[in-house]
Amino acid sequence: QVQLVESGGGLVQPGGSLRLSCSASGSSFRLIAMGWYRQAPGQERELVATISSGGSTNYGDSVKGRFTASRDNAKNTVYLQMNSLKPEDTAVYYCNRFRVPWSWGQGTQVTVSS
Repeated sequence: QVQLVESGGGLVQPGGSLRLSCSASGSSFRLIAMGWYRQAPGQERELVATISSGGSTNYGDSVKGRFTASRDNAKNTVYLQMNSLKPEDTAVYYCNRFRVPWSWGQGTQVTVSS
């Protein structure tokens, strides 16, 4: 079973930046499309970004132009660079396999507040 460990969250002021990391166990990581998801209190988990095995990315409308997903297959790690953060970006952020998720990790809390 693949284990996912997210990190890099924290408290940031509006307009600030954070870089999230997610490491995954397993030897086939490099072949797998990954997604970044977030869940705000009382809301459904939503997909915010995807990155293919080859590094192609897609973004939700709410984060397009502000968030950038990347990956380092040698390190079994995906990243989410988040710039121009807004209070509505406040959520627990998770990574997982796109479309057919593994068990969820613990996520990392991002709080955008002045």
